[in-house]
Amino acid sequence: MFNFYFGVAFALVNFILFLTCYKWFGRMGLFAWIAAATILANLQVVKTIEMFGLVMTLGNVIYGTIYLATDLINEKYGEKEAKKAVWFGFFTLIMTTIIMQMVLVFQPHESDIFQPHLEAIFGFMPRLVIGSLAAYLISQYLDVKLFAKLKKKFSRPDQLWIRNNGSTMVSQLIDTVIFCTIAFAGVFSWDVWIQIFFTTYVIKFVVSAASTPFIYIARSFNHPEEDLQKLGV
Repeated sequence: MFNFYFGVAFALVNFILFLTCYKWFGRMGLFAWIAAATILANLQVVKTIEMFGLVMTLGNVIYGTIYLATDLINEKYGEKEAKKAVWFGFFTLIMTTIIMQMVLVFQPHESDIFQPHLEAIFGFMPRLVIGSLAAYLISQYLDVKLFAKLKKKFSRPDQLWIRNNGSTMVSQLIDTVIFCTIAFAGVFSWDVWIQIFFTTYVIKFVVSAASTPFIYIARSFNHPEEDLQKLGV
């Protein structure tokens, strides 16, 4: 049960850091969070763990906070800004992949001990990145569109949980199908793949539901400098 209890604490730390990032840095902090979370999720996903007798990968919690960030941007700053944030995360992942693949090409000094470790992580990254880029772009755009549509139908402030969870749970299902197929099909046996797919979506589902109080808290944060910018001051 250690992984379960530690996982709960891990998720709580992610949410608190997310709130802190937005509280301190405003909209810029949300963009920075999306960039960092996109990279961290793709690093964490190479680690598999066991919970309740099922095999699962890490990275789902931090990846779930990306949806939290884009939904918050959509809620407070509009659909156009949310789409810009999606593209920002997309660029960040491409940039990281290109730079780290070039880093691996350098011939290491004979005293170097880290090249094999970098290769173990970033050598596997291209396949993860292809799966992640496809899943990220499709699911995030779907999430932004669904959130905007739900915002029109469920527009009351107290209905934010419908907008957030409704858009996220549908788009994350699409994300999981695309990513697991591209990244892990043929890498793991079929039964392990099914477990990874199932646990990945379940965790994302739980993270989305658990993040609901935090998006309400984040929405309550005020950043006067942003209000002044909107007014052109």
